[in-house]
Amino acid sequence: MKSWNLLEYEVEPHKPQVLGTTAEGRAVVVSLDAGDSMADHQVRERATLVTVAGEIEILAEDRETITVSTGTLVVFEPGERHSLLAREDSRFLLLLSPWSLDQHSSMEPWSRDAS
Repeated sequence: MKSWNLLEYEVEPHKPQVLGTTAEGRAVVVSLDAGDSMADHQVRERATLVTVAGEIEILAEDRETITVSTGTLVVFEPGERHSLLAREDSRFLLLLSPWSLDQHSSMEPWSRDAS
């Protein structure tokens, strides 16, 4: 078993930290400072976003906008385009599944020990 305290885990803004990667999925922690954004993008996998701290505005490809705060879960279908804007200092956990190891450059196994 491994565990991470996502509120205390060191993550610099704009430097996502991969917690682990297997064929079943990938877990990534991302921090954004207030006002920072992630431009319109998509991923191949199903992306599940869990807001750990802060408030994030999400603009979906259908132009629907929602604002999520701590504890909110959002699921994006594979290939669904979206953008993010941090309304305040924010942190989220991103779960990508399945993670297609052969189609991505980073194939490192679980990279951090539990703290």
